[in-house]
Amino acid sequence: MQGKIALEEHFAIAETAGDSMGYFPEPVRTEVRARNADIHGRRLALMDEYGIEMMLLSLNAPAVQAIVDKARAQEVARIANDWLAEQVAKRPDRFQGLAALAMQDAEGAARELERCVTQLGFRGALVNGFSQSADADAVLYYDAPQYRPFWATVERLDVPFYLHPRNPLPRDAHIYDGHPWLLGPIWAFGQETAVHALRLMASGLFDAHPRLQIILGHLGENLPYAMWRIDNANAWIPNRNKWPAKKRIGEYFSANFYLTTSGNFRTQALINAMLEIGTDRIMFSVDWPFENIDHGANWFDACPIGENDRIKIGRTNARRLFKLGSD
Repeated sequence: MQGKIALEEHFAIAETAGDSMGYFPEPVRTEVRARNADIHGRRLALMDEYGIEMMLLSLNAPAVQAIVDKARAQEVARIANDWLAEQVAKRPDRFQGLAALAMQDAEGAARELERCVTQLGFRGALVNGFSQSADADAVLYYDAPQYRPFWATVERLDVPFYLHPRNPLPRDAHIYDGHPWLLGPIWAFGQETAVHALRLMASGLFDAHPRLQIILGHLGENLPYAMWRIDNANAWIPNRNKWPAKKRIGEYFSANFYLTTSGNFRTQALINAMLEIGTDRIMFSVDWPFENIDHGANWFDACPIGENDRIKIGRTNARRLFKLGSD
């Protein structure tokens, strides 16, 4: 398929070039660094070769979210966003931007998002999971009350928010002790992000801000497969499931979330997601530079789904959500 739009595609700046390296063996790190640093060379050539018309670019992980000094986190986010705006300006027909945000300061994050959308022309934000703060015991999840004004800004600006994975902190990851292979994209990324998303759904956030749209990668971090059980576990027990939100969890999942194919090039998983959330809420992505463009594009172009669904997932859903104009 020609004209695909991919939207979980990353870059790094000097300040974040070392991030994410722990997920890769030493011989691969040089390759990943080179991929992360490139925008207009090899990346663009691969986009041309594999039918990707546009990438929405975002900062690598965990980057800003792992900087415990609030002022420094804000500084790095601004540096990254200004650098990205310069790259997008060179080829706006091929690249658009998603803002990095220092969520350690909810008010500051709202201001930076407003700047990125209204002044730099960015199409939304991508945040790498929970944020750390100078308080070593504080891990900041975005269902907390102090983030409600931030979410009000996101809703007012009418842009999507991509909740991207990161590993749990070592103190919270004892279940992985002795099994480091389970960290990162194999398992821990998805579990950490799924719990964060469920916290948002159950918190009442979407009752207060029903127009918010959150994006999850990797075909939903295993949530489509689990959604029925989340809402119906032990259903014979009265009032078994309680949360502040007014609706069932699955209703928010279907109304306030989009999924991408980033790093999950599996037809059975795609079909499960299509049945659970619908083809209007799934979008193509690769997860470059951490996954290969040819792997994602070749799989998607050949997977046995209807052509109307392929066009929606590959292109038109993203054009609509990110206001990229109609075909």
